[in-house]
Amino acid sequence: MIAKEPAHKLFFALWPDEEARQALVRLQQPVRGRLIPPEKLHLTMAFLGQQPAAALPALLEILHASSVPPMELALDCYGYFKRPQIAWAGMRVAPPALLAAQAELMQRLEAAGFSAATHGEFKPHVTLAREAKQAPGAFSGAPVLWRVAGLALLESMADGRYVALATTGQPVSGTSA
Repeated sequence: MIAKEPAHKLFFALWPDEEARQALVRLQQPVRGRLIPPEKLHLTMAFLGQQPAAALPALLEILHASSVPPMELALDCYGYFKRPQIAWAGMRVAPPALLAAQAELMQRLEAAGFSAATHGEFKPHVTLAREAKQAPGAFSGAPVLWRVAGLALLESMADGRYVALATTGQPVSGTSA
């Protein structure tokens, strides 16, 4: 019997610094559902799902070739995905640099033969809660300002942790190594 190569559940994401993370936790206060633990809050740029270990070198090359310029995100609205019952925080208007960086990443992945999961048009958001039975109320207060300084390739582990495999820009804090 041939042993099956281990697979890794991978995704590319923007990872908040500690200040932005704490502000995102405050956005969870009015949200009902199974809240995402603070150390797992992030903005997914591309979800790859299960990938063989042999794919890691190519994905690391894509990570380091991808361009995510320093930018500031202003999370200023709540949203809700009804079918998966996800409450989230996002931006009324996403910065063009964010949209361009995600499009470039998707092009690089496609050119290398990877199929990143998409659910229609890219809707940049931070998932705040799962199993949310309803949309959060109206957004009130000041927007959460998040200074983005790079991109991370992360693995979702079987025990629920996220592990940063590599990053560009600032190191990813809050993940296990």
